[in-house]
Parts: sequence; structure tokens; C-alpha cells
Amino acid sequence: MIIYIDENLPPVLAKGLDILQSPLNAKAREPINVRSLTDDFGKGSKDEEWIPQAGKREACIITQDYNIQRKKIQKALYEEYKLGMFFFRPPSRSGFNYWEMVKLIIKHWEKITHIALTEKRPFSYSASAKGSLEKI
Repeated sequence: MIIYIDENLPPVLAKGLDILQSPLNAKAREPINVRSLTDDFGKGSKDEEWIPQAGKREACIITQDYNIQRKKIQKALYEEYKLGMFFFRPPSRSGFNYWEMVKLIIKHWEKITHIALTEKRPFSYSASAKGSLEKI
């Protein structure tokens, strides 16, 4: 199982989460690898290009880009390719600051991984800066 961190989030976040997840993977039936979309698909890769590729890898995505949910073509694409989507809604247009994002993802990490491993796809969840992770 792969959980991708979108390029609108720091790629180092993927590396850090992958390291934090690795001790749990040793005991897991299905290990979780955390990767950066940028590392696998290149910087600036269009959503219409990486969504099908990530879908073929049966991945989940963590992103701040709520437009993927709003745009009919992109939403239809992630549904067609059966992606699991986790949208983190920033408190302003400028996005989260680095530590806000780290804390928010860590706060929800156990639920994210549980959902990613158990829920039928496609699915989408959203979390705001102060809110819980909720299905949309």
C-alpha cells in the first residue's frame, strides 16, 4: 500500500512519515509506504497524469488541493481509478505553515492508515485546521 503526499506539501514530510511508519510495517499484514508524488511522477505533473498512475498502484493521496474534489473531471478520474483521497483544508489561501501541517497529519495518522487499509475505494475524507477527519 502506498500513501502519496501531494506536491503541495513538503516532500520531506513523505520521508518522515515513511520512517515513522516503518516499525509498524514489520508486524503488518500489508505494509504502508509513504512516498512523494513529486519523487514518483515529477514536479509539476498534472493531476490528469498522476491520478491514473497512482490508481494503478492502488494508492491513497494526502493533499491540500481541494479543487481535485470540486472539478468534475478530476473527481471522476480519482473515482474511476479508485483512489483514496485525504483533503487537508488549509485555514487560508496561503496554506498551512509547515508545523501546522505536520501536527495535523500526525494527529490523524492512525485513522488515515486504518481507513487506507480497510475502506473500499474510491473514498474521500476532509480535515480542516481544527476539525476532525470526516468522510465527504
